Amino acid sequence: MIFSLRFNNDLPVRDYVRYARAAEAAGFDQFWVSNDLFLRSAPVILTAVAAATKVIEIGSCILNPYTLHTAEIAMFAATLDEYCDGRFLLGLSAGAADFLRWLGMQQNLPRTTVVEAVAAINKLTAGENARMQGKALQWTDEAWLRFQSRRRVPIYLGAMSPRMLEEIGAVADGGLPLLFPPEHYAGVLPHIQRGLARTGRRQADIDLAACIWCSVSDDRRAAEDTLADKVAYYGHAMSPLILTQLGLSRADFEPIRRACHVEGDVAAARAMVSPDMLRIGIAGRAGDLIERLEGLVAMGARHISFGPPLGPHILDAINTLGRQVLPHFRQSKA
Repeated sequence: MIFSLRFNNDLPVRDYVRYARAAEAAGFDQFWVSNDLFLRSAPVILTAVAAATKVIEIGSCILNPYTLHTAEIAMFAATLDEYCDGRFLLGLSAGAADFLRWLGMQQNLPRTTVVEAVAAINKLTAGENARMQGKALQWTDEAWLRFQSRRRVPIYLGAMSPRMLEEIGAVADGGLPLLFPPEHYAGVLPHIQRGLARTGRRQADIDLAACIWCSVSDDRRAAEDTLADKVAYYGHAMSPLILTQLGLSRADFEPIRRACHVEGDVAAARAMVSPDMLRIGIAGRAGDLIERLEGLVAMGARHISFGPPLGPHILDAINTLGRQVLPHFRQSKA
C-alpha cells in the first residue's frame, strides 16, 4: 500500500514544512500540494518542503497548461526534481474551468491540450527535442531543455471527467482521480481501464491514487464543520459525473458559491452545506475513516491519498492517521 497526503495551497509556507516533516515521520510516501488560483505558489511551497525532507516524494496537484506554459512546467519539474534528488512527481491537468473564467480564460480543447502537454514534457525531461505540431501545441525544433534533466519526471494526471480519467490509463505514470464520495472509485476505474486497454498497459503499470477528502478529529462536530468549509469553497466546480454520484447538481451549490466567493460570508456558506454534500468526503474519528476506506481497499485500491481539509487540527490529524489508519491497512495487506 502507498499512502499520501494532499494539501490546498492556502496555508503559510512554514506550515507545509512542519506538516511534511510530520508526514515523513508518520510513514507517508508522498506529499502533494495544489496550485489553485490566487492562493500561495505551489512551486515555492514544494521547494521549501524539498529542502526540509529527505525521503518522502513531493508532488504538484495540479499544475495546468493554461495559466502556466507547458515549457515552464517542464522547466520547473526538471529543476525541482534535480534539487530534491529525484523525489518530484508532476501532477498535471486542465484545471477548473470555473476558476479559469476568473481570468477571462477559455479552457479550449482541455483533453487534447493536456495530452499534448504530457507528450511535450515527457520529451523535454527525457532530454529529447519536443518539436510539436499538434492541435494545441505547435513548437519548433528549438524546443528542448538547455540543461540535463535528472530523469524523465513522472506525470500524474488529475481527473474527474470520463475522458480525462481514460487518459490516466493511456498516457500517465499515475493518476489523481478525485473520489467524491470515496465509493466513486468503482465509477472511475472502468474509464481508466479503457485507457489502459487502448495502449496495451496494465493497472500495475501506473500508480493510481484513490484521492479522498477527509476531516479527522475526536470532536465529530468540529470535523464536520471543517469539511463543510472545504465543500463550500470547491463544490460548485465539481464535475457532473461526481455530482450525479451524490444525487446533486450545480444548481444546489449556487447559493453556497455566491455566499463563499461573491459575498465572502464563510459562515453562511458552511451553514448551507447539507448532509448529502458532506458525503463528498469523510468526517469523524479514525474509526469512521477506516470503516469507509475498507470498502475502497476491497475494490482494489492500493494507494490511498488523504486530502484536505484533513482535520480541524492538521498536525493532530497527520499523527492520528499515522498511528491508527496507516498501520491498520498495512497490516491488513501484509
